[in-house]
Amino acid sequence: MNTPMNTPTSRCHRIAVIAFDGITPFHLSVPGMVFRDAGFELKICSADPSPLRTTGGFDITVQHSLRALSHADIVILPTWHDDCRPAPVVLLEALKRAHKRGARIVGLCLGAFPLAEAGLLDGRSATTHWSFADLLAERHPAVALDREVLYVDDDVLTSAGVAAGLDCCLHLLRQLRGAEAANHVARQLVVAPHRQGGQAQFIERPVPASGSDDRFAQVLDWVNRHLADNHSIDALAARAAMSRRNFTRHFRDATGTSFKQWLLNQRVAHAQRLLESSDASIEVVAQEAGFGSALSLRQHFQATLRTSPSAYRRQFRDSAA
Repeated sequence: MNTPMNTPTSRCHRIAVIAFDGITPFHLSVPGMVFRDAGFELKICSADPSPLRTTGGFDITVQHSLRALSHADIVILPTWHDDCRPAPVVLLEALKRAHKRGARIVGLCLGAFPLAEAGLLDGRSATTHWSFADLLAERHPAVALDREVLYVDDDVLTSAGVAAGLDCCLHLLRQLRGAEAANHVARQLVVAPHRQGGQAQFIERPVPASGSDDRFAQVLDWVNRHLADNHSIDALAARAAMSRRNFTRHFRDATGTSFKQWLLNQRVAHAQRLLESSDASIEVVAQEAGFGSALSLRQHFQATLRTSPSAYRRQFRDSAA
């Protein structure tokens, strides 16, 4: 089994993105939007002869065959056919070879189907677009399917739909280049800098729709600026002019997760940025990120990122140097 890449590195990774005849252009563009300006060598490849038709009504020319997978550090299948047809043997074999030699394999949205067909998801947790989850479970019962989450990182990465594909790629960028690089790309794309994979796929109201929603968004912004403070749901509900019950319901509808988990995610991300950009002690980082103590920071870092704050800083600094 491959070892997940959980610490940043500055070396140039080679990424192969697999296209096919009939691909949706936006799905194909997702990896490029995230990785194009971050110092990666990105190649679009295909088993189908060019030009490839797209669902956008135009054709694209692909310059690389699946041989590009033999030299790639990361292989991304950004989606698959909407009818979830069986993948050609040549693609399945190329995926198997790439994974066997240690490449990181990523299946965004329906891209999980060929990965499951190749046996790369057997015994692993995985996800896909919620409306195709039943079909994936029926075809591949050996996959530990999680129908609710945005993305899953279990050696092989899989994600839900298009927006979750962006989240998954930003998660991978965060591992490879650090929190600040991922945040920079997210700002350029005007998307959330970090959504945990365990967040729910379906969010009732993702954008503010009323005055109360606007107040709610302002409260979240305020919390992000005061992560070192203690926060109670009652106090935040009062700040948003809501009852505790309404605030709790509104929070899950708007974010797909609980306030406790959301706050933990924000604090871990802030600690990452501090470790990358400052020489502050672990104790100071813990205080400024709201963990209270270095021990608490270490425990949450280990649980969330599978590394320690000191190791994260050291490997980030070493690779940057």
